[in-house]
Amino acid sequence: MKKYIILSFAIIFLVGCSSPKADGIDTKVESLLSQMTVNEKVGQLCCPIGFNFYEKVNDSTVILNEAFMKMWDTLQCGGFYGVLRADPWSQKTIESGLDERQSVLIFNEMQRNAIENSRFGIPIYFAEECVHGFMAVNATVFPIGICQAATWDEDLLYKVGDAVGAEAAARGAKFAYGPVIDITRDPRWSRVEESLGEDPYLSGTLGTAIMKGMQNHLASTLKHFSSFGVSEGGHHGSGTSAGNHEILAELNSNFETAVRNDAKSIMTSYNCIDGIPCTSNRWLLKDILRERWGFDGVVFSDLGSIWALHSTHRTAEDQLEGTAQAINAGVDIDLGASNYGAFLEDAVNKGLVSMETLDNAVRNVLKFKYESGLFDNPYLPVPDEPTDCHAAIKELALQTAREGIVLLKNDGILPLSKDIENIAVIGPNADNTYNQLGDYTAPQNPDDIITVLEGIRNHVSSTATVTYAKGCSVRDTDDADFDAALKATKNADATVLVVGGSSARNFKTSYRSTDTVILDGHVADMDCGEGYDRATISLSGLQDRLIEAVAATGKPLVIVFIEGRPLLKNTAVENGNAVMTAFYPGQEGGNAIADVIFGNYNPAGRLPMSQPRSVGQIPVYYSQPKQRDYIDCQSSPLFPFGHGLSYTKFDYNNLNINIDSAQNVIVTVEVTNAGDYDGDEVVQLYVRDEIASVAPPEKLLKGFKRIFIQRNETKTVTFTLKPHDFSILNEKLEWKAEPGDFTIMVGTSSDDIRQRQIINL
Repeated sequence: MKKYIILSFAIIFLVGCSSPKADGIDTKVESLLSQMTVNEKVGQLCCPIGFNFYEKVNDSTVILNEAFMKMWDTLQCGGFYGVLRADPWSQKTIESGLDERQSVLIFNEMQRNAIENSRFGIPIYFAEECVHGFMAVNATVFPIGICQAATWDEDLLYKVGDAVGAEAAARGAKFAYGPVIDITRDPRWSRVEESLGEDPYLSGTLGTAIMKGMQNHLASTLKHFSSFGVSEGGHHGSGTSAGNHEILAELNSNFETAVRNDAKSIMTSYNCIDGIPCTSNRWLLKDILRERWGFDGVVFSDLGSIWALHSTHRTAEDQLEGTAQAINAGVDIDLGASNYGAFLEDAVNKGLVSMETLDNAVRNVLKFKYESGLFDNPYLPVPDEPTDCHAAIKELALQTAREGIVLLKNDGILPLSKDIENIAVIGPNADNTYNQLGDYTAPQNPDDIITVLEGIRNHVSSTATVTYAKGCSVRDTDDADFDAALKATKNADATVLVVGGSSARNFKTSYRSTDTVILDGHVADMDCGEGYDRATISLSGLQDRLIEAVAATGKPLVIVFIEGRPLLKNTAVENGNAVMTAFYPGQEGGNAIADVIFGNYNPAGRLPMSQPRSVGQIPVYYSQPKQRDYIDCQSSPLFPFGHGLSYTKFDYNNLNINIDSAQNVIVTVEVTNAGDYDGDEVVQLYVRDEIASVAPPEKLLKGFKRIFIQRNETKTVTFTLKPHDFSILNEKLEWKAEPGDFTIMVGTSSDDIRQRQIINL
């Protein structure tokens, strides 16, 4: 087989992060576009999977293989997806995947090939997964999206986005797939973990912060448009029943926020809305996204979502028609290239797709390439040696994990004394590296991951006894280790029991081409992650039984959930002295959890998604109208949106509201730390429209601030609400400010309002 060897002495140029001036770019795009053939144009809209296009000869030599050159001879693609990806789906391990230096080598060689082996020398891009970190060998694993959202810290998440974008861009990525900002109100859905929760304001604010941080270095691709996280029955890719009003007013107002803050890229979703697939929905992709919101970036399909128009949704007679439906609706790039690469040229020749439509899509891609600097600086400098990407941003990952921990219950047991002499650490997630990382995670060096057991050992004295027992697995029903767990508990002064779920994939799992798992009948630990929808949200396996058995010993019990969705916590709350969730806290999660348990860090995380009492309540979210109780269950959640405890106490006083000359509403409130610990407080502002032409939500989050307050200190917190914050989407789907009464509420959760006042506007 002929090989194409990377030349280590190739001339390399630095890729600039800044865009060239817009002047002249349009002229360059039009000149290039006018000379291209249909086949060349089609190529620019194709983004095939790239992790099978290279082979490693040794640590210093990476080659492009015959499959790559065969593909290039047929279709000169605009870019490649997942070349640097490592995970069980790609079958790239730490050994077979690419480190930083090897990544740059393969990027430069693919780039050299594109420039030298095409008529116009159009450079290619890499598009890579960056859901909670760059999904490649040696990149940093941050807490999963739902844990990031639990920080309620806009400034912190901007830094996270900046760090992730920097790591990915250093290896050649120009598109970072993330953040995931789907509104999620059904914890049965497998991808809750990737999201930023149930509320459009929180998701829009935090998602925009991450996006802006990433876009210091590359283009952030917002996922998934639209209404993907509220599918019927919690099924991945199932239909969505929301009407256009709910879609625009709530489920996608976060996307609007990000788009109006200069989003560069967006990805369509697998689902249908009211029978119309999102990947062929002209109203969404053209009328709303481009015309109403003014989006001028690049639209990607999700992997296989164009193929699904015929194979799954059956809105297209064949793949040719499905291809035409997608591009005519406004999809610029076919992720995976299975449709545009095979059928788009034929669709143009047969008149199913106009030349104007084809040119518009290619124009968006070429414009991005010019603006991102690819034409001016197509190559990357090759590092002399592989670098440790963790070192520079490990502290940021730790701080994000700390801030994302939510203390749900505490009867006073926490914080534990660091002088404790004997502590038991048990449970399926107490010492499992991959179970605390979440989906979309590359293979890891175990030395880089700090588990809860390791974190606790790092925090107690050298003379303390720390006893570990697994107790049980996440899903398996083998209770052989119960006795060891109970023995450890009985001999301990306190027990930390770590339960929850797992999104840890393994290299024995079988996958579809869309990266979703084919369940093979075996009991694996994994119960969350893409494709792992659930009919229930109870703890899997024997975990509730383990909680009850450990609690029955009478020893002090701290229960920690490491989870990808809000699992039922009734048993834990009834039996534990303290209960917290860390979601999936990333590589530094063990240290972060131990910091909270021993009082090195005062917790201030807040739930970004309501915690149900029962699966029968779903959906339960804070802004829905007040519900009557069921005959067998309260209608309220076990813990409301925005809930989270601290080791100190905060008092709220002196709410003051003024309206300035621009009709902005200025809200101030005094917050006093009246407890014994310094710490953060998350001050939350909600607005209730008392009467409106369209039934208004019960209340809506319109502002939040995470602030540090020393004990006995008082700080004045100020919010500025603009006229749009009091507008409603009317029956004509237009945002209008309607006069009337509005209740301003300030508190520490959606259900713990400390100050309120009615104003008339």
